Amino acid sequence: MLNWAVTFFVIAIIAAIFGFGGIAGAAAGMAKIIFFIFIVLLVISLIANALRGKAPRP
Repeated sequence: MLNWAVTFFVIAIIAAIFGFGGIAGAAAGMAKIIFFIFIVLLVISLIANALRGKAPRP
């Protein structure tokens, strides 16, 4: 998912360089949304792993 965010960010930068403001804004917005979804899923995954934990072996 982070790969998709970086891809849209690169598309936004390239579009901005060539002067396509609308496309650059849309790609940057999509990159931001995907990045925040990635962060939320990462935090949920870390919390789930911390709560699940493994019991020590006797």
